[in-house]
Amino acid sequence: MNPWLTTRRFVMIVVFTAAWCGLWRDLSFANVASGAVLSTLILALGLGTAGQGGVNFGALVRLSWLVIVDLVQSTKSVAYEVLTPTDYTEESVIAVKVPKSTRNHLLLLTVAITLTPGTAVVDADPETCTLYLHVLHHDRTVETVAHVEQLARLAREALPVDKVDA
Repeated sequence: MNPWLTTRRFVMIVVFTAAWCGLWRDLSFANVASGAVLSTLILALGLGTAGQGGVNFGALVRLSWLVIVDLVQSTKSVAYEVLTPTDYTEESVIAVKVPKSTRNHLLLLTVAITLTPGTAVVDADPETCTLYLHVLHHDRTVETVAHVEQLARLAREALPVDKVDA
């Protein structure tokens, strides 16, 4: 077997391809193929998660479940905002600093956050491990930061990296 295609890289290609299809909101042959090519290219160029480490499938399932729950809850929240006559949104951009150990997981974290309606990562600084998020409800900043920290923790647990760049 090709040493480049480890279990970890295969899982990352599948996760990134699924996220790509989720961003397009269409599971078609073209999206799966282009997502697989794009994620393979990202990993080959070293832009994604580092290739060293393992896969913790239990944590990966918990991370996936949390993203699915986020999709459902945020879709309901955005639909409520669209369908009700009163605008309760107070849009803002907030900075969320995640631990340095999350640096190799920023791409996965960015996709997981941006995939959910109502929240988007507008910038990411890998040097300081800071994500800048556009949110619809500024009054939920504390909950949003705690949730991003939970996503970051699960990403680190699901795809542990043997060596983290300082």
